[in-house]
Amino acid sequence: MTCIRGVPISGEPFTAVNKPHTGEVSDLNQQVWILQGQTIVTVPRSNSVTPVTVTVVPCKYPELLEQGRGVPIYLGIENPDMCLSCENIEGQPTLQLKEEEILNLYNEVEPVEPFLFYHSKNGRTSTFESVAFPGWFIASSDRGHPIFLTSHQGGVYNVNFNLNINA
Repeated sequence: MTCIRGVPISGEPFTAVNKPHTGEVSDLNQQVWILQGQTIVTVPRSNSVTPVTVTVVPCKYPELLEQGRGVPIYLGIENPDMCLSCENIEGQPTLQLKEEEILNLYNEVEPVEPFLFYHSKNGRTSTFESVAFPGWFIASSDRGHPIFLTSHQGGVYNVNFNLNINA
């Protein structure tokens, strides 16, 4: 099985998870994710910056979701325990950071779509597509700005990230 610390990257079967995989995310401009208030923003990587620790858990029931889009995962952060969620706010798919334990989502009896993302790898980079809003991806832009959802790939927004899972 092809895995990143137990998280399958090609849709292959996986074993039960009792703790999330942890790591950090950066974009192609070497901006890392940090927590600012209740928002994840991107800032340039430096010795004085401590990136937020991301948590990743695969969906327990990937067969219930659309196939071929990537591996469905829950994506959150540590300290405080929060998870990324996609919601329709005033007609616009919007990325939210919610107080939610990632393992509670994992242990639900069916996929919790607002909290799920299709994780796709292309070489060293990853994209995170909303399960609740297909075609909408987590993106970053200028430093100091929040991460957000976009349906525009390849433009001024960066939808390709480096997901570095701790060994």
